[in-house]
Amino acid sequence: MVRVTRAIEFSASLRYRAGGLSDAQNRELFGPAAEQHGHNYRLEVTVRGEPDSKSGMVINLVELKAILEREVMSRFDHKDLNADTEFFKDVPPTPENLASVIHKVVAAALPAGMFDRLRLYQDADLFVDVVA
Repeated sequence: MVRVTRAIEFSASLRYRAGGLSDAQNRELFGPAAEQHGHNYRLEVTVRGEPDSKSGMVINLVELKAILEREVMSRFDHKDLNADTEFFKDVPPTPENLASVIHKVVAAALPAGMFDRLRLYQDADLFVDVVA
């Protein structure tokens, strides 16, 4: 079994907001993160498999890059996660929730059984892992 990791970076604005709570309740729950702010994210996606005997690759890296462009960059880069996506209308775009959403869309786009894990860095000292 071989694992291959591809990394991308994207930026997004957001505010933590739980549906059904007032602005005051959201400020109490999330503090300053309840206000509009942004992050420069780093995403690492790892796939696994046996290298193809002909190409020597687990996955063609051009194909993996295209999947990440289509499933992540086009949905989240330079977007307001609350206003520009359906994923966070009533769910706060915490790094845990964002990583879970990215896992769902990326894993669905990969060949079955190939997704191994992802790591989403919200900041240099904060990351979330989602494992298959």
